[in-house]
Amino acid sequence: MKAKEIREMNEEELKSYLHELREELLSLRFQRSLGNLRNPARFKQVRREIARVLTIAREKGVKV
Repeated sequence: MKAKEIREMNEEELKSYLHELREELLSLRFQRSLGNLRNPARFKQVRREIARVLTIAREKGVKV
């Protein structure tokens, strides 16, 4: 998701999107430990997306 789309989200949407991303990262970690990971590049994408959401939330003054 682009930064512009994230900036248009309200506080609750930001929190739920961040929660989804963190769950996906946890799932990717489990898949990697079991040897079932198909797309290792997704780690980097998810981590960057989490950082993007946290940065925008901090800009807005939202506590997540």
